[in-house]
Amino acid sequence: MALRVLICDERPLVTAGLQRLLSAEPDFEIVGVADSGVHALMLVRSERPDAVVTGLRLRGMSGTDLTRRLRGDNEQTNPPVVVYAVEDSEETHTEVLRAGANALLSDDASREELVLAIRAVARGQAMLGPSVARRLLEWFRKHESERPRPLATLAMTLTTREREILLLTAQGLSVEQIASKLYIGVATVRTHIYRLRCKLQVRDRAQLVSFAYQAGLVNSN
Repeated sequence: MALRVLICDERPLVTAGLQRLLSAEPDFEIVGVADSGVHALMLVRSERPDAVVTGLRLRGMSGTDLTRRLRGDNEQTNPPVVVYAVEDSEETHTEVLRAGANALLSDDASREELVLAIRAVARGQAMLGPSVARRLLEWFRKHESERPRPLATLAMTLTTREREILLLTAQGLSVEQIASKLYIGVATVRTHIYRLRCKLQVRDRAQLVSFAYQAGLVNSN
């Protein structure tokens, strides 16, 4: 059976070109063309397309908003969405993906990429165009390197006294030596160590020491 495709964009030259391009595929059937978000939603209900191909420029609502509407509460019954001609911006890419787009292609996507994306989403798959995937990978690598390490973030939840005891434990001091150095009782040190183990979810002293090193506490003090 032919894949029923709905094309959405406010620019007549764009929709005409897409309609001509996709109609040349023997397994595609263009069931409608919409220049506004409202018209697109009406055609989705009446024509039940297998895939919606949309740009970001529509009358009345953006392509991102249309995607969000289609992939919202009725995601199981509404068709998947291919968003094309996305500007080369990580912010736009992430916004469209968060809206629920099933495929995302940049403005330099080829005819083959668009056809492949439509067939992929109609099968329940997802697809990113090569340039989009490259930019998102670069964005992820950059922000991943900037993001605090999980262990370091967890270490920030410790009180000043807990950090002191953890560092002294990592330096090899015994409970008695820690108590003497901090001028507190041995029982108090043991209580802090117990609370540290619970908070950091470690089993014993060795894991406390390992945590201190992995979180970067020892190297930074």
